[in-house]
Amino acid sequence: MRLNGINVYDAIFKVVILGDVGCGKTTLRKRFMTNKFVSNSQHTIGVDFETKLLEIDGKVVKLFIWDFAGQERFRFIFPQYLHGAMGGILMYEITNHASFSHINDWLSVIDKTKERFPIILLGGKSDLDNFREINWREGQRVAKLMDLNAFSECSSKTGENVKESFEKLTRIMLNRMAINKNEILVS
Repeated sequence: MRLNGINVYDAIFKVVILGDVGCGKTTLRKRFMTNKFVSNSQHTIGVDFETKLLEIDGKVVKLFIWDFAGQERFRFIFPQYLHGAMGGILMYEITNHASFSHINDWLSVIDKTKERFPIILLGGKSDLDNFREINWREGQRVAKLMDLNAFSECSSKTGENVKESFEKLTRIMLNRMAINKNEILVS
C-alpha cells in the first residue's frame, strides 16, 4: 500500500529457510517468488535473499526471505544471519532420511543464537511420493515432539502447498505480533 508516495506495510518479517543441501530450499523460494519451477537451480553458497509482498487477511506484509546453504561448512555464518528472524521454515526431503535425521542439528543451530521465532517443518519434494522414505505421520510426529508451530509437505515442482506454507507462517507471525502488542509473551 502507498500513502503519500511512501510504501506502508502492516508488518515486515524476516523469514529464514533452513535444511540440508539438496532438500529443495532454493526451488521452494523461487517457486514462491515466481510461481514457476526452476529445475536447474544451483546450490546456494552461503546465503541468498529476496523480498515479496503478501496480502494476508487484509494485511499487507513484506517478507524478507533468507535462503541458507545446506552444507555444514557454511553453518558458522548462520548465527549472525539468523539475528532478527521472525519466522522460519525448516525443510527436509521426503525421499532422503538423512535430511530428516538432521532436523535436530538445525534446531540446535537456531538455539545457539537465542533467537526465538515460529518454525514450520516442511517436507519437500512431495511429488516424489513413490520414493518416499519419511511418511507424513512421522513428519507430523517430529514437528509436535520438537514443539514446532506447524507441519506440512510441499512440492516446488507442482506448486502444491508452497504458497500455503508461506501464508501459514505469515499468519502465525501476524498472530504472534498481535499477541505481543497486547503484552502476552509467546516463547
